Amino acid sequence: MSRTPEQLIIRGGQTLQGEVTISGAKNAALPLLCAALLTDEPIVLRNVPRLQDVRTMLQLLSHMGVQTRHDADGTVHLHAQSLGQPEAPYDLVRSMRASILALGPLMARIGYAKVALPGGCAIGSRPVDQHIRGLQAMGAETVIEHGNIIATLPHDAERLQGARITTDMVTVTGTENLLMAAVLAEGETILANAAQEPEIIDLAEMLIAMGARIEGHGTGIIRIQGVERLHGCDHSVVADRIEAGTFLCAVAATGGDVLLKGARGKHLGAVLEKLRDMGVSIECLDTGIRVSSPGAASGKLLAQSLRTTEYPGFPTDMQAQFMALNCVVQGPSTIAETIFENRFMHVSELIRLGARIQTDGKVAVVEGGALLSGAEVSSTDLRASACLVIAGLVAQGQTCVSELHHLDRGYDNIEAKLRSLGANIERQQACAAS
Repeated sequence: MSRTPEQLIIRGGQTLQGEVTISGAKNAALPLLCAALLTDEPIVLRNVPRLQDVRTMLQLLSHMGVQTRHDADGTVHLHAQSLGQPEAPYDLVRSMRASILALGPLMARIGYAKVALPGGCAIGSRPVDQHIRGLQAMGAETVIEHGNIIATLPHDAERLQGARITTDMVTVTGTENLLMAAVLAEGETILANAAQEPEIIDLAEMLIAMGARIEGHGTGIIRIQGVERLHGCDHSVVADRIEAGTFLCAVAATGGDVLLKGARGKHLGAVLEKLRDMGVSIECLDTGIRVSSPGAASGKLLAQSLRTTEYPGFPTDMQAQFMALNCVVQGPSTIAETIFENRFMHVSELIRLGARIQTDGKVAVVEGGALLSGAEVSSTDLRASACLVIAGLVAQGQTCVSELHHLDRGYDNIEAKLRSLGANIERQQACAAS
């Protein structure tokens, strides 16, 4: 039976005050969950967010034969003692592109994988050819049949072979997949043009705790010396820098003073720089990040232009949230999206709220100082949904945000966290169409 659609009702105009704990990162948790496929010993993951994508990944791992349990405190127990179904079928992965992360570990552990070509947010082309080419360089034989990637070892091979792999582009999931494949390969693997995100570092640190030999993670070149087997470990997921960035933009827009507990300033350098240039006060502490702002209504904040690039540049996953902020602070700004070709779908919804934005291809020109007024808007992807929540927090009157399945893929109970800071926001069942 399908669930009744839900919506967020936001009544704007409240400043945000207090403290909130930032959840574990979705984009770190998903590859960490897949890393459990690399060993037949138990794995304990802590600080795992309770998200739809995490639930989907746990269902996928269970389908493969992994014993899983997600406790109320965010601890996940995993035991991949046997893998009777080394397949990721389409009906389990169509909503989540991260399912491709099962490909590398399965090939490394048992030399066979069948993974459906993934889905996820409709924000543009995210090809998996770099994953496939990397595995082929390590000796895998691959075909695509009936919408599935099928990878096997040659008949005369027992393990993947180390190789030097240079991807045509910087790819986060590609780096993660090939990193997991390489830890059990024979010999040395060098990943050149590797992604440098904090989530890559978190994965490498967990693999090292399992017995892997890895150097250079967090740089553009990662060296892996393959080992014969890995063991279990106990690892805590790094705090979600994108959730922290979303709250930073929300406080900047509404005004207020908030401590983001657990957030790591060193993971948000480009975002913090833009917020400081805007006029927002940011203090990086051992316990988290403190943000204070006079709010957009003060007229004291100045819009900032930006260009999304790979880490450590300005993250594409913060583009929509920052656009919502630029809409309500003073002055014009230009936002260039260089990562995904279809990531301005939130623009039309912001315009419904009164934003003044023009787009030309991958560039959006925002005229700041808009007085937003509440309206019914619909999420189009994960970060677009967060953008609309921020806009609703500053809009006059009531904003209704629908299609919350996008929001729930990446934010752990965001409305409760915002409500604890003073926001007037609640989740309720959507009204049936007449």
